[in-house]
Amino acid sequence: MYRAFCSFVCAFVLSMPAQADTLRLAVAANFTAVLEQLVTAFDPDQQHDISISSASTGVLYTQITRGAPFDVFLAADRARPERLEAEGLILPGSRATYAIGQLALWQPGNSPQSASDLLPGRLAIANPATAPYGLAAQQVLKANNQWQPEQLVQGTNIAQTYQFVDSGNVTQGFVALSLLLQQGVPEQRWALAPSHLHAPIEQQLVRLKRSENNALAARFLQYMQTPAAQELIRQRGYGIADGTD
Repeated sequence: MYRAFCSFVCAFVLSMPAQADTLRLAVAANFTAVLEQLVTAFDPDQQHDISISSASTGVLYTQITRGAPFDVFLAADRARPERLEAEGLILPGSRATYAIGQLALWQPGNSPQSASDLLPGRLAIANPATAPYGLAAQQVLKANNQWQPEQLVQGTNIAQTYQFVDSGNVTQGFVALSLLLQQGVPEQRWALAPSHLHAPIEQQLVRLKRSENNALAARFLQYMQTPAAQELIRQRGYGIADGTD
């Protein structure tokens, strides 16, 4: 079950007196392109200084705990946002689900019928220790009795994992559906991993304490709840949070 943004965001929009000029967004690699599109739609005339830093969720979490100056963190899981909440590094009540990720087996030279239809040889996945999509891939492989660590090529994040396969260095990989749709990969070249084989890839965001007086952060999160923004997220290969916790 998932938490809606609206009540928290609207409260901060009403309480903040002035518009901030800058906004620092930290985002998990899988959602970078979508976030760039959301930012463009939110600020089409580039009236604000909005920057996006992309890496794996684990790497960004570590940077935040070491004082990285981000206002909003869009993770690829809920575990790291929950840790930041427990550590007192976020604004109370700001943790919310913004998208539900989907995992797919991609084979550019083949037409997999299911996520268990692996080719012989190496398989690319993201690092399960730092990347939620990698953890989901590990769970799928173990559920199908196909977990063979010696056959794996691990990317530091899901974007690098995609590049391993796209470059031809690896013939197959578990990647984010959103990246496949973004690049126009033909549907016959991938197969969705059944969601019941892995924990939900519940992507959550938080507002860090440094953004308490940043009205622009509140306005951007409010924009993400508009029908247009929600439809863009859905079209890019994500499920949408249902508004409950």
